[in-house]
Amino acid sequence: MKSLKENFYENYFNPFFSHIYVERSVRNHVRTQAILAKFPSAKVIDINHYKDVFCRSRQSCQLQHRTQKLILAARQGTLLYEGAPVCQSFDNPYFYYTSCVMNCIFDCEYCYLKGMYPSANIVVFVNLEDIFAEVAQKLENHSLYLCVSYDTDLLAMEPITGYVQEWHDFVARHENLKIEIRTKCANKTFFQGIAPLSRIIYAFTLSPQAVIEAFEHHTPSLTERLSCAAELTQKGCMVRLCFDPMIYIPDWKQHYQEMLEQVFSSINMEKIVDISVGTFRISQDYLKNMRKREPESAVIWFPFQKENGYCHYPDDLMEQMESFLIEGLEQKISREKIFRWRT
Repeated sequence: MKSLKENFYENYFNPFFSHIYVERSVRNHVRTQAILAKFPSAKVIDINHYKDVFCRSRQSCQLQHRTQKLILAARQGTLLYEGAPVCQSFDNPYFYYTSCVMNCIFDCEYCYLKGMYPSANIVVFVNLEDIFAEVAQKLENHSLYLCVSYDTDLLAMEPITGYVQEWHDFVARHENLKIEIRTKCANKTFFQGIAPLSRIIYAFTLSPQAVIEAFEHHTPSLTERLSCAAELTQKGCMVRLCFDPMIYIPDWKQHYQEMLEQVFSSINMEKIVDISVGTFRISQDYLKNMRKREPESAVIWFPFQKENGYCHYPDDLMEQMESFLIEGLEQKISREKIFRWRT
């Protein structure tokens, strides 16, 4: 039986992507037309600039996550950014990231996007060719390690955008480009028709099921993510496992130990490219915004330690959690393949 709250949202909120805002400058772009064709019942609203909708005042991200809208726009200005200190480079000297989609269809309470953006609506930049051009220009000078799925879950958006396929084809044409696609998705359908490339790493963020159920709303279960990751390794794709961020919960050792046991029983660890380990950390400014918007979220109201503009668990707890997980991982994979976040 559905709760009163579930019935309320069903009766009083518009369906997913019921409205699509489109910048006039990209109204006739081929990707715009392809995306609009997938939502024939949506109300299409022309706008001058995506910030007119995305950055307007007095928005409620909590309510918007119940009925997200789609915004189609052109990315202007800087298209590539150097990797941030809180992100792992995996020993790649030229570490960059790009954002071709802003915001995520998932609703994880601890996600830094909740503190970074004023809206929960999703912006898709349809001028992907401009990002490709800037990447190609960088590649003329040196190789590149590029993360393309930091500000969204690009694989979860694949049925709408097709961008993972486009990145796959672009990487195939540039031998000195390596990309990471970070995801919590379990979209097996996409991988049925895609050829493995050694320079594309599919990085699965894994959490204990208790963390998923408490804080990672609308995401696939741990079992589903592991099943997808295992199938990719069998197919010959490059797979990274990301235990990052680790989230503190009561009885965390038991939950993370059970998670490791499930990982080891599901995946041939010899076929994993590498592993990322890191406890939750976030910009102090982002956390401040998140606490204003999510006053009842336990995960972001932990008494964090502040350091150099960032917030993280106290040093002793951070050390205890990360060391516990690394020691467990070393039973099945060499220490050289485990990358631990450090400032």
